[in-house]
Amino acid sequence: MNLPRRLSSGFFMDGKFYVIGGVSSQRDSLTCGEEYNLETRTWRRIFDMYPGGTSASQSPPFVAVVNNQLYAADQSTNVVKKYYKANNAWNILKPLSVRADSSNGWGLAFKACGNRLLVIGGHRGPRGEVILLHSWCPEGGEDGADWEVLSVKERAGVFVYNCAIMGC
Repeated sequence: MNLPRRLSSGFFMDGKFYVIGGVSSQRDSLTCGEEYNLETRTWRRIFDMYPGGTSASQSPPFVAVVNNQLYAADQSTNVVKKYYKANNAWNILKPLSVRADSSNGWGLAFKACGNRLLVIGGHRGPRGEVILLHSWCPEGGEDGADWEVLSVKERAGVFVYNCAIMGC
């Protein structure tokens, strides 16, 4: 990488590896991304690829790739965004299925599984605290179906600890 960073996220898209967001120090948020070309073994910086930035108290960026399209769950605004490679810009698609802003994004998981996005997070409701697993197919667009509840774990609290989904 060209820049040292922590609290960043990595993903594969279009046959290349990307690192996005993070911080270089306690105060310096990184809004750029970096692309690693496996064939040429070179890094390329992409300015403003993650304009939301990350503070030292926030979780790493929540990103997932479905059909070579990059999506992000914005932990400060509770929305799902889609990245448009051609103009290096993000557009809001729809609200997240659970709140991510109450804990600066910690205690949430956001991943791709096949052609769907998955969100695992907690919720306080009239029946107590639960952990919910939601799924949504972004190919249908923002006007498509709502988040589908795949699973509910009751009396589990509202915080997902050390959740990493490696693949499915």
